[in-house]
Amino acid sequence: MPHAESYADPGTPEEQSRRTFMVNAVMALGGVIGLGLAVPLITSLVPSPEAVGNEWSPLTADEWAGLQKATDKPIKVTFSLHEVDGYLPPADTDQFVWAVKATEADFKAKRPELFASGGDKLPYPVGYMGFTIFSPICPHLGCRYSWVDAQSKFICPCHGSEYTNLGEHLAGPAPRGLDPLPLRDMNGKAELTWIEYKQNTPDLVVLRIG
Repeated sequence: MPHAESYADPGTPEEQSRRTFMVNAVMALGGVIGLGLAVPLITSLVPSPEAVGNEWSPLTADEWAGLQKATDKPIKVTFSLHEVDGYLPPADTDQFVWAVKATEADFKAKRPELFASGGDKLPYPVGYMGFTIFSPICPHLGCRYSWVDAQSKFICPCHGSEYTNLGEHLAGPAPRGLDPLPLRDMNGKAELTWIEYKQNTPDLVVLRIG
């Protein structure tokens, strides 16, 4: 005997139309509910302008004492960086920078690329309070360089970029010299802030402050 297949009765055209309408209505309602939930969720994930800003980190007495030991030979200074993310609660993390005793006149003589005619390229002074702070991040591809005392220069271990004590580019693939960081005096206390610059470009393009 031939195999008999059974099919569900689709109903009358009117019943099919009602079922189609109900399915579409449920789907539309679900979409509206989903959108209503998604909007506040997405909004909560976007940091407010107040949440992300230029955070200054005051140096402790020990950190300031360490900075004052800097001469024309750079030293590593560790400090507590106060970070404000916008997505996460504020937090303090240990960070380090390189410090050298230098004035603005020293930089204008040795690092003229940092100064544009008619005004500074940097939005903050270098050589402030008699010291200059360098970001520890190599401007080539983001490795951390070190001061090599035996050779009297900064050397990046990743790709061999070399710099003087004032951050002048000497050799290697880095497209610019080392990046200074802001240092200021706030009510008698030294403070500095963290800036991340775009890598592998000759220009100082700020990606993140604080």
